[in-house]
Amino acid sequence: MSKFHIKKGDEVVVLAGAEKGKRGKIIAVSPKKNRAIVEGLKMIKRHTRKSQDHPQGAIVEREGTIHLSNLMKVDRFDARAAKHGKAQPAPA
Repeated sequence: MSKFHIKKGDEVVVLAGAEKGKRGKIIAVSPKKNRAIVEGLKMIKRHTRKSQDHPQGAIVEREGTIHLSNLMKVDRFDARAAKHGKAQPAPA
């Protein structure tokens, strides 16, 4: 089994892609695909079948996956920014 730089519950920053610069908490990590689900980021829509819960069917919005190479722990990111004099204020 591989060892990764992030795990479930870590706070991360997205380094690349459409969600670049956004922060979130890791919900799940998929080791086989080298991807992670980050809370509130990369939202996708999924159509669900008719069921007793949703008699008409529904369009559910949930988080998609982001490749691990595009994620960095917040503490490392902030340390790197401070080292290079690019300290950013903490989000409100």
